[in-house]
Amino acid sequence: MCGITGWVSYDRDIRGEAATLDAMTETMSCRGPDDRGTWISGPVGLGHRRLAIIDLPGGRQPMEVQTPQGPLAVVYSGETYNFTELRRELTGRGHRFTTESDTEVVLHGYLEWGEAVAERLNGMYAFAVWDGRSQKLVMIRDRMGIKPFYYYPTPDGVLFGSEPKAILANPLARARVGLDGLRELFAFVKTPGHAFWEGMHEVEPGTIVTVDHSGLRRHVYWSLETRPHPDDRDASIARVRELLEDIVERQLVSDVPRCTLLSGGLDSSAMTALAARKLAASGETVRSFAVDFVGQAENFVADELRTTPDTPFVHDVASASGTDHRDIVLDSNALADPAVRAKMITARDMPMGFGDMDASLYLLFRAIREQSTVALSGESADEVFGGYLQFFDEEARNADMFPWLVRFARHFGDDADVLRPELSTALNLPSFLADSYADAVSGIARLTGESDFEYRMRKICHLHLTRFVRVLLDRKDRASMAVGLEVRVPFCDHRLVEYVYNAPWSLKSFDGREKSLLREATADVLPKSVYDRVKSPYPSTQDPKYAIALQEHAKDLLANPSHPVFELVDRARVRRAAEREVPQITQASRRGLERTLDLALWLDLYTPELILS
Repeated sequence: MCGITGWVSYDRDIRGEAATLDAMTETMSCRGPDDRGTWISGPVGLGHRRLAIIDLPGGRQPMEVQTPQGPLAVVYSGETYNFTELRRELTGRGHRFTTESDTEVVLHGYLEWGEAVAERLNGMYAFAVWDGRSQKLVMIRDRMGIKPFYYYPTPDGVLFGSEPKAILANPLARARVGLDGLRELFAFVKTPGHAFWEGMHEVEPGTIVTVDHSGLRRHVYWSLETRPHPDDRDASIARVRELLEDIVERQLVSDVPRCTLLSGGLDSSAMTALAARKLAASGETVRSFAVDFVGQAENFVADELRTTPDTPFVHDVASASGTDHRDIVLDSNALADPAVRAKMITARDMPMGFGDMDASLYLLFRAIREQSTVALSGESADEVFGGYLQFFDEEARNADMFPWLVRFARHFGDDADVLRPELSTALNLPSFLADSYADAVSGIARLTGESDFEYRMRKICHLHLTRFVRVLLDRKDRASMAVGLEVRVPFCDHRLVEYVYNAPWSLKSFDGREKSLLREATADVLPKSVYDRVKSPYPSTQDPKYAIALQEHAKDLLANPSHPVFELVDRARVRRAAEREVPQITQASRRGLERTLDLALWLDLYTPELILS
């Protein structure tokens, strides 16, 4: 896992811009604390920061191969889980390798198959190849968008990076944010290709972007397609288990310490149990980590979203699977610490307003990084198998809107209420969301004979896999890489995603519950408590001290009426939330405070140019 960046400029020699390339590269130091490298050849400069996972001494980048027609060089972030098979095939075709790294396999794969190498990779990756034979840059991103990848077209080429901060370190890129960027913040819908910053784009999942003298082109090499599902219940359960066994085994490969993220839910428990079995066969014990809050288990209060605390279920799994387990217990002072908030905003390059859930994720990963470099996560199983409450909510099912937003509005209210009325009017989020929804569902194919209900559920599944999950994957990547931790997501293996997506909803919920296929496929390795547990989202602190700390930080902000955040938020609304008695602080007002504080810190850290009309 690493951070990549680069600059192609057909009208200049990048050798004269080494200092700028170095500055772009150094913004990725958190993603790659182990090594750095740059490579410059005429119009192109590539930068790399390395987190060493496989072939620690031999995987240095940028990596280059020479051909009679010119050099090929690559900067690569991620993991290719089938690199051993590809290496064997390429060796049979005459390629010779000097390292044991997957990066060299990807580079030789490009040399052999060109851009079609993307179709052969199983993994999470974002990489750029400079092809000196044709003077073109090829940028490729994994199918599900697990690894981030951004680019910024310039008059004579392109800038690119794993994160926007790498691009913004180049004077050619302007740190500007307009209404479309703010809509992304408050809509909680990931628009494909959108990058929040004006003029910047993301390489979309499953997409290849090429840049040469004639301009920029995009090619989609993978998308989520509708296909018939021929298997019955028993065959489907067996196939899911077969895939999971293979995926977990592949994703445990590492030359550094690895662990699992364990929440006590079905997803992380199944993944942890399978990993524990795999490692036990070779005499190893899997390490597991869970996040908890001071006093949460003892003082937990059930609500609509969370009916049980995580900790008892976490401990059941750790005991049943024999993991070497550790709870990371956080207090409200740490969660509300502005320095932690700033770390997450810097990691994400934008103020997403996830509040304590962002802070706890960052603190969890920071603690894990002291003992492990790789972690397996249960992220995305809810999207793949149908685990969220909105999959079973009639109002959310039937609304011509993103179903998660229906439930969010019911539980949290409208967190855009914190904005100044004139800005809310300019954003016109209802119209934006209606247009986004219509665009998102327009290309979802329907099977011949598929019932109206099954087709509606297909659309809901598709929306979660192409709009919702990308928000969470980006969050997980940024929080983990901010501390140099590689998080792998087995449930995003494209083979599993394709297979389960096309299983009819009646099969995904055959017992009337969420994630029926996953539950039955892993029933033999799960404690009964976890098998019977109802879905519970990522935890959030219930400690009133956290809300009090937010109010104090908001009061400090209100004492500075000239702060630029008040160009965006309504000062009177922030004051009302900051002065409420703690029992009257609703989820919506707490979230509004988190939004405001995040926006203020982001403005301090990035000093962006705001375009509000």
